[in-house]
Amino acid sequence: MLVDIEDARPLSAPALRAPSWDYPFGTDRQGRDLLAVMIAGTPLTLRIGFIAGFLGVGLGTVLAFIAAYYRGVLDTLIRGVADIGLTVPGLLVLIIIAVSLKGTLTVNQMAIVVASLAWLYPTRTIRAQVLSLRERGYVEVARLSGMSGPAIIFFELMPNLLPYLAATLVNAVSAAILASVGLEVLGLGPIDAPTLGMTLYWVNFNAAMINGWWWWWAAPTVIILMVFLGLFFLTVGLDEIANPRLRRSA
Repeated sequence: MLVDIEDARPLSAPALRAPSWDYPFGTDRQGRDLLAVMIAGTPLTLRIGFIAGFLGVGLGTVLAFIAAYYRGVLDTLIRGVADIGLTVPGLLVLIIIAVSLKGTLTVNQMAIVVASLAWLYPTRTIRAQVLSLRERGYVEVARLSGMSGPAIIFFELMPNLLPYLAATLVNAVSAAILASVGLEVLGLGPIDAPTLGMTLYWVNFNAAMINGWWWWWAAPTVIILMVFLGLFFLTVGLDEIANPRLRRSA
């Protein structure tokens, strides 16, 4: 069975059809084939998560290495900003940012909004890992051999942290998807994009649960759960690589 992605547009199918052979996921009140909406919207939701995750972990990694390796005033400043940022209710800040951009928000802009706070936790956790590694013997040998700070970071510290950074990235992607879905359910996302979160917004806007249109909310909910479950298992696998003690205990 082939699905036309154009059926994700409004008025492309009969409205409010329950799941059937012609429309396996049913249709919504706007006349959209929900299977087409899921096929079009899932990559958009994942794009938001991956863009925000990469930006957050990328910035967090740079700041963490600078703070932990060079210490001093930079460490105090970066650690202080990260700690203060983590005490502020993140969703509230994201809501304020999204509200100020409402009306012009695109999928990529949504990712940047989420990424604006996505660097805080990685900065804190990666910094702790670098602080531990910088005291290892091989790092001291590298210093005594005349290697520069950036060279030690890229050739001695970074390779040892790659599994941990990968696990941190997956966690950041999960958190970014959760944050974006939360904002979109409130109507603060890209209003014209068929993301999973915006689909749930229209579910709420049209009172689909009250009216018994269960197929409208079931499809995006199940797919969101599957995405999080897949990312969870990926995180578990990466954690076992990053932490040998987990492999021994298993």
